[in-house]
Amino acid sequence: MKITLPPSPDALSKEAAAIWTRIVTGWQLDDSGLLILASALESFDLMRKAQAILVREGIQVKDRFDQIKQHPAVTTERDARAAYLRALKALHLDFSSKER
Repeated sequence: MKITLPPSPDALSKEAAAIWTRIVTGWQLDDSGLLILASALESFDLMRKAQAILVREGIQVKDRFDQIKQHPAVTTERDARAAYLRALKALHLDFSSKER
């Protein structure tokens, strides 16, 4: 009997789609789990986009008064990272196990 794995959501990056594939082949997720995983990987992609902006532009910017402040992408990266990790935690996946 061939098991059909759910395809990754179209909007995911190649990196996130690869994570999707590793997780759905290693663990059996119900529909709720797949939604949580999709949400986690959307957050992962947002985190990566914010990281790319920060690499390009730096973590500090000058405001209209020429004062240095934190780049807005720092907050985006932090929040997306937290959402990604929270969603993975909600899946209760055991990444330390050799057998899944």
